[in-house]
Amino acid sequence: MGWIYLCIAGVLECFWAIGLKYSDGFTRLWPSLISGVLIVVSLGLLSLAMRTIPVGTAYAIWTGIGAAMLASYGILFLGESAALLRISCIFLIIAGVAGLKYFA
Repeated sequence: MGWIYLCIAGVLECFWAIGLKYSDGFTRLWPSLISGVLIVVSLGLLSLAMRTIPVGTAYAIWTGIGAAMLASYGILFLGESAALLRISCIFLIIAGVAGLKYFA
């Protein structure tokens, strides 16, 4: 169950970070509230995952999921660079996350 909690927490990390962008420095109510709720839920699920997954592994995977998803979101929806080297780095993050899961 810890791995399921961790994956959901990682995806929610991506959503709350996107929400922060749209909160405009916490000046817009709904994006700010949604981000706040998602932060609490994401961290709560991360803490549940850490009951069965080592802290270093859990935290690295949590941030890796968020980093890879956010970088992809930026490329697909925010017009950020889609340079081959940048995409290769995203795949390296994914490979690192997979390696941590596989060798845990």
